[in-house]
Amino acid sequence: MSTVARTFRRALLSVCTISAFAMIPTMVAEAQQPDGPQTAAPPPIAHPATQREAGRKLTVPSGTRLAVVLENGISTRSAKAGDSLYFHTAFPVTQNNQIVIPVGSYLRGSLLESKRPGRIKGKGAFRLRLESLILPNGYTVDLLAAPRSADTGGKETTDQEGKVTGSGGKGKDAGTVATTTVTGAGIGAIAGGGKGAGIGAGIGGLAGLAAVLLTRGPEAELPRGSTLDIEIERDLTLDSSYVHFVNTGQAQPITPPPVREQ
Repeated sequence: MSTVARTFRRALLSVCTISAFAMIPTMVAEAQQPDGPQTAAPPPIAHPATQREAGRKLTVPSGTRLAVVLENGISTRSAKAGDSLYFHTAFPVTQNNQIVIPVGSYLRGSLLESKRPGRIKGKGAFRLRLESLILPNGYTVDLLAAPRSADTGGKETTDQEGKVTGSGGKGKDAGTVATTTVTGAGIGAIAGGGKGAGIGAGIGGLAGLAAVLLTRGPEAELPRGSTLDIEIERDLTLDSSYVHFVNTGQAQPITPPPVREQ
C-alpha cells in the first residue's frame, strides 16, 4: 500500500472515531427521554404466591357441650328478633389430649324470636341460636348450637329448641287481688262497720283485678353474666394448622346476675 493510501486511511478512521464520540451524548439523551406523558399506572410487580398448607381436619362432634357466659343481657321487655348476642367460653374442650376450644373463645349468636308476656295469660319467651366461634388466635368458624340449660337467677326454663320461657304470673296476680281485697275490707270496716267491710272488700277486689289486667306477667330474662350450657347441633370442623395455642386461655371473671325477685 502506498504512503498516500495509508495516510488517507488514517484520516478516514480519525473522522469516523470523532463522529462516533460526538453522537454518544445525543443517543444517551434520546434514551432518557420518555415516549410521552404517562397516562396509566405502571404494571404491577408479580410476587410469588404464598399459600398456607392446610392441616388435617379435626371434628368436634354434634352433641358436644360448651359452658359459656353471656356478655350482654336479654329481656323480653326490649329484645327483638335479629338482636346480636355475645358469649365467651368458661371451660375448655379437648380432643385426644389437645385443647381444641380454649377458655376465652368468643361466640356470636342471635335472637330468632322474642315474645312479651300477656296481661291475662301467656308467658314471656325468646329463642336464640349460636352461629359463629372465634378462637383466641382469630380463627373463625361457623357454628350451630343452642342452649340446653341456663342459670338465670330466676325461674326461666329452657327447652331443646333453645327457647327460654319466663315464669307465669298467676300466683302474683292472685296475691295482688287478695291484698287489695283485704285492704279494701279494712278501710270499709273502719268507715262503716260490717256492711262497710263488705263494700270495701268488693271495691278492693275490683281494684286488684284492674291492676292484674293492666300489668303484664314477668318478663323472660337472661341477665349479663348468666351461665349457659349449650350443645353443638352440627359437627364442627376445625383446621388443625390453626389449633395451636401459645396461651390455652385463662378463666375470666364472671359478672354475677343481679338479685331477682322470686
